[in-house]
Amino acid sequence: CRMWWCFAAEGELNTGRSTISKHLSGLEARLGFRLCNRGPAGFALTDEGRQVLRATDLLLEPVRDFRTRMNEVRQKLAGTLRIAAFDHCISNPESRLSHALRSFSDIAPEVDLDLSQLPPSIIEARLKEGHLDVGIIAQHHPLPGLDFGPVHGEDIYLYGGQGHAFFDRAQPPTMAEVRRAKYVGISFNSPNLQVGQTLNLHSRAVVQNEMMLAMLVLSGQYIGFIPDHMALHFEEADRMRRVLPDRIRYRTSFAAATRRAPEPNRLTRVFLDVLRKTYASTEPGPD
Repeated sequence: CRMWWCFAAEGELNTGRSTISKHLSGLEARLGFRLCNRGPAGFALTDEGRQVLRATDLLLEPVRDFRTRMNEVRQKLAGTLRIAAFDHCISNPESRLSHALRSFSDIAPEVDLDLSQLPPSIIEARLKEGHLDVGIIAQHHPLPGLDFGPVHGEDIYLYGGQGHAFFDRAQPPTMAEVRRAKYVGISFNSPNLQVGQTLNLHSRAVVQNEMMLAMLVLSGQYIGFIPDHMALHFEEADRMRRVLPDRIRYRTSFAAATRRAPEPNRLTRVFLDVLRKTYASTEPGPD
């Protein structure tokens, strides 16, 4: 992996490694500090480099906005559409996001897409700051300054992994036993957090995403809430089983969130229209 950062930059900038290195060294000389540590051992931004990167993002944001607005004046769909979602909507049979992206790309072939997977709190903050155009998040509490368009939902059950005390029991556990079991939950404000608190489950581990939550359930040491579409593969392999599925389950509704003011740009409005039409169609899933 020697000099891997230069290989990546070469492809992105269509510029030779020696030229990139000279430009970077020249910038460091003008700024008066080192931006990154680079060489055979790898690449990493310095603290100063991270600050410069954040400042550069803030500097370029008005330029990107200007480009998008000028394209609107010319009635041309061009620029960058920035979308973020939380966790595993790709395996959700109710999700039609990939269908919407396909239709949008047909309508706006010159638009660049910037897609990311982020925690809901980060998505909400970036929407309000204008650093995201659309966020696919759970609609479980009011968020001032944001508008929501319903998209899909998902059914969520409590699971235990192979090796857990509940896994091979002939009799299902009682609610008292479930409350005493080691429970893993999502740490930030979410339906997962709210349901766990309502049921008075004993949290012994917290995670930031459903992937890590599933990992701990698979360890056989914890129980936790997982979307049924995400757990399906592990259920079929008999590595996970639902705990009291007739009594413990909930449903989460997701929405496409956008900033209320200023009004979303034309790219965002066109994508939201495509999204609405996609979810209103009868074409079968999954994503």
